[in-house]
Amino acid sequence: MTKILKLIGREKELFCEYIKNHEKELFQIVSSSTFLVIGGAGSIGQAVTKEIFKRHPKKLHVVDISENNMVELVRDIRSSFGYIEGDFSTFALDVGSVEYDAFIKADGKYDYVLNLSALKHVRSEKDPFTLMRMIDVNIFNTDKTLKQSIENGVKKYFCVSTDKAANPVNMMGASKRIMEMFVMRKSQQINVSMARFANVAFSDGSLLHGFNQRIEKNQPIVAPNDIKRYFVTPQESGELCLMSCIFGENRDIFFPKLSENLHLITFADIAVKYLQEKGYEPYLCKDEDEARELCKTLPKDGKWPCLFTASDTTGEKDFEEFFTDKETLNMTKFENLGIIKNEAIYDEEKLNNFEKTIKAFKSHLSWSKDDIVKEFYTMIPDFGHKETGKYLDGKM
Repeated sequence: MTKILKLIGREKELFCEYIKNHEKELFQIVSSSTFLVIGGAGSIGQAVTKEIFKRHPKKLHVVDISENNMVELVRDIRSSFGYIEGDFSTFALDVGSVEYDAFIKADGKYDYVLNLSALKHVRSEKDPFTLMRMIDVNIFNTDKTLKQSIENGVKKYFCVSTDKAANPVNMMGASKRIMEMFVMRKSQQINVSMARFANVAFSDGSLLHGFNQRIEKNQPIVAPNDIKRYFVTPQESGELCLMSCIFGENRDIFFPKLSENLHLITFADIAVKYLQEKGYEPYLCKDEDEARELCKTLPKDGKWPCLFTASDTTGEKDFEEFFTDKETLNMTKFENLGIIKNEAIYDEEKLNNFEKTIKAFKSHLSWSKDDIVKEFYTMIPDFGHKETGKYLDGKM
């Protein structure tokens, strides 16, 4: 934790004081409750699972499509925390599958359901097929698991949103904003809460996680030098989700407050800190060819080839925000957490038409990216989508 904080330019953890002051209450609630964590083998899912496990729940079931990540999660938990008397079980299942439905039918009795599954990458909007899967995972699987939770008498349903859902400019953020609309509809039948937060430092598949891979494979470090982002640590992401799930009122969306403990930093700045931590001096290259070539010689001299450039790819937001000026906030209840207070406001006709249209696309096995973008604009009229024609897969 301390090492990651240093790399993202921070000294203090965001929520440690609150967790410490409310640990007795947290432990009491978790140790007397049963949990299902969906998407529990991703970076945020693993962090949430560990926060629950170490407080000895009566039952903790974890579902994720990644069998390998699930194995590592179990090894990590056994190595860090050992064992609990409660039922801790993992299931390598696709939430959209009939096998998952059979799993829920066989048990399905939980006090809390936490959904951390998501297609989170902006790069996933580059083609219409991955984009459709993003809609399935981020929107319809959430609605499906909400419905199942209602049928099974679940006490509370939590799902993770994103800061990019506030005034979205990319399809990922917009898909999460639409997800929030579907959640609001179901909130009249079950208590729900959510969280919006920033980038999770060194999470699977992230640019920062890629730094580790580049060093291991003796490849250049590449990062944008004009994009500033907020970062939370994996543990902070798990704490934030658990606090929203346990302490959030119906329809609350938790987010980290901006303060001296949470500030913007560029990816390039983190890359410099990262390399210095590894014992290397960054060497700035003029292009990809030079960076690749110098990887053969520079590292032995204690220098690492870097390519820091301006970003020009589709879906990058100029700045980050956790809420809009139209949302009602409570900024006093928690020291380092803000809460968006929501009414059950949604457009039933729009939700139904969106669902019907997407279902029709899939039944014909034919749709374009423009078709989907059009539907997103129908749901979010002020959607600030930026299409540059360039995507991250076209970069080193």
